[in-house]
Amino acid sequence: MTISARSFTQMNDNDSTNKKTAPVHRNMFGYGIPRGLTKTSEGLADGYILFAVPNSPFVDLINRKGEVVHQWKSNYGVFEAYLQDDGSLFQAVDDPDFPVFGCCGPYGRIQKISWDGKILWDYEYANEQHIAHHDFAVMPNGHILAIAYEVMPYDKAIAMGRKPELTPKSGPWTEEIVEIVPDGMTGGKIVWEWHLWDHLIQDADSKKSDYGNVADHPELLDFNLGAPLPPPITQGALDTLIAKGMAHRNSTLDNRGSDIFHFNAIKYNADLDQIVFSSPNISEIYIIDHSTTTQEAAGHKGGRYGKGGDFLYRWGNPQNYKRGDSTNRTLFGQHDIRWIEKGTPGAGDLTVFNNHPPGEIDWSNMGTTGKNYSMVYEFAPPIDKKGNYIIEKGKPYGPEKPVWFYRAADTLSFYSSFISGAQRMPNGNTFINEGAKGRFFEVTPQGEIVWEYLNPYHGNIREPNGDSIPAMPMPFFEFRGNFIPANHPALANRKLEPIVPQPSVFILPPPTTDK
Repeated sequence: MTISARSFTQMNDNDSTNKKTAPVHRNMFGYGIPRGLTKTSEGLADGYILFAVPNSPFVDLINRKGEVVHQWKSNYGVFEAYLQDDGSLFQAVDDPDFPVFGCCGPYGRIQKISWDGKILWDYEYANEQHIAHHDFAVMPNGHILAIAYEVMPYDKAIAMGRKPELTPKSGPWTEEIVEIVPDGMTGGKIVWEWHLWDHLIQDADSKKSDYGNVADHPELLDFNLGAPLPPPITQGALDTLIAKGMAHRNSTLDNRGSDIFHFNAIKYNADLDQIVFSSPNISEIYIIDHSTTTQEAAGHKGGRYGKGGDFLYRWGNPQNYKRGDSTNRTLFGQHDIRWIEKGTPGAGDLTVFNNHPPGEIDWSNMGTTGKNYSMVYEFAPPIDKKGNYIIEKGKPYGPEKPVWFYRAADTLSFYSSFISGAQRMPNGNTFINEGAKGRFFEVTPQGEIVWEYLNPYHGNIREPNGDSIPAMPMPFFEFRGNFIPANHPALANRKLEPIVPQPSVFILPPPTTDK
């Protein structure tokens, strides 16, 4: 069951208790907030929470009491993990020495690890041309769909119509999606691939390739989207940022601003044979056809839906294809796009973790606020009887607004400007990962919080040279947490009792003063 955005808003507006409650815990990173289990309720759905402990090789499984009942241990720092039916995990881990790429979520290595911690597969996808980053999806056949940065030389970017003032000297990092079949202990065979640079358009220079009318081609991405390059700095200033942990070891003066689109989430729908992914840098989500061959995926025809590798659907910011203005925009730096699973309330719709800037959009009818805040949307793309996404001539893709959303009643206490996610639960509630704070909580369709837990753990992995990795500013961050129902096949006949001793909680060290 879902409720409209307007009815949920009216419910909160009529709640005098919510109106009188002062915003609490505005700090986005969760400093000084009680951690561990902070709220529970009677009648919760039976299940567990799976999450990677930041800066550590551990993935924890906790029960509804907040107790760790199982741990998987890798040999690298774990970024995110997905549970498989046999109790194993596929997980993204930080490759310690990847080259070139200097920021923005690269990890470079995907592993499969058994229930008892044995590494079954350890695959590196990191070299000077590309690196796996942010999210990946596990297909029903065990193949991996991974997002990866792909280096585009400066000259090629300019030849394709990217404006010089938007292009770093080392060239931009565009995006690719690769389907990997695990092969042996460390091998992987790429059996399908999709490259963003095959689906670009630009209207800045008629003498360059990919020139066209952007508004006439919503199936393509305007190559000149994205923020301007950051202001130039000196090498000394960059060295200082690297030393303080505020810039990556691979950062250079020439690659600052290379991450132009920053895909950060991917999911696969086997029934539709479609892939959905997200670009927070330009505030849109996209759906493409996976039924194509790799050759068809590089073109504009073929596949189940007849459009090759072009976008079947996009949503969130129609200004990107010049079919709307700021009043039509619904997404702002969003994360974790996913389909609601079959057998779950809202099945077939999509959920997304959104970040809202100060001010309002027309459909919300909410109270004014001068601060950024986060929301979770459920929305339903318009589809015709043949399964094609509907778009009217000259108009943007719908819908105009979500069918349901959640936001904090005070608009301020729920906010994470990056990472984070949301997942519809089998009972119709929504599990939310407020990533920067390391906060997991469950809300009902009416917006009531019925369970809350804040990750209290942080590891002590070090740099390859032995240097410590600063805990600040994100000691408890969680890129992706997932609710695991108690009837998940992986948990069948498992003895899930609190481990003894429980892991030690992390205590923030006192602040240091630079001399």
